[in-house]
Amino acid sequence: MLLIINRKVKRFSLLIALLALTSAVKAQIGDYRNEFSIGFNGGYVLSNVGFTPTVPQSQHTGLTGGLTLRYTSEKYFNSICAVVAEVNYTQLGWKEDIKTPEDELVVNTVTGLAESYQRDMTYLQIPVFARLGWGRERRGLQFFFQAGPQIGVFLNEKTQKNFEFKDINIGSRTSTIIAQDTMSVEHKVDYGIAAGLGLELSIPHAGHLLLEGRYYYGLGDIYGNSKHDYFARSNISNIVIKMTYLFDLVKSKNSKIK
Repeated sequence: MLLIINRKVKRFSLLIALLALTSAVKAQIGDYRNEFSIGFNGGYVLSNVGFTPTVPQSQHTGLTGGLTLRYTSEKYFNSICAVVAEVNYTQLGWKEDIKTPEDELVVNTVTGLAESYQRDMTYLQIPVFARLGWGRERRGLQFFFQAGPQIGVFLNEKTQKNFEFKDINIGSRTSTIIAQDTMSVEHKVDYGIAAGLGLELSIPHAGHLLLEGRYYYGLGDIYGNSKHDYFARSNISNIVIKMTYLFDLVKSKNSKIK
């Protein structure tokens, strides 16, 4: 338990350092901007849950989409500084990789089918990013990096399986960890750190089209992690590939912006 707490303290320290860096960047006086953009995003999510003890998994697939807001405040040297916030409806979960020690599929003795199990969880995710961009702002390409905290609110869950729990072929499995299959999500609020890299294409009078790859690491757990609980760790992580379209509501009157 002490090891878990120490881990969380280190992760929160990393988050605080990131926010401090953001504040330091914002405190600098650069080439002033006052630009506000709004739009929508959508993409594909690959996710899993980091269980301890370990549960073998393949990638769970889902969709994400929602609203994007961006405020650009300045250009400091060559870096375009902005704050980005999103509100996204996201499908997460885990998909178990049920194999024998010989790496073969486990066949259920009752159904005659290879056993499969998947948990689908839906979240409302709210990330807030400090963003740095390099390149064109009004016409052409811009490369960007963004990172910051993310909060997720659990909405619902469902299970996809092709066997009854009383008929599980447990003796043929490499892993005998199955407690998670019958446990509902206990912690309804998820939190962690997300970071992404991407490209933005800006077209005058049309808006901004962004392509981004993003990684999220959860610092919270979906189940209890005390010494009385089954799992010491059960955090969500995911990879997101998404497209975003933004249009400008407020633009700076600055002829030097290219």
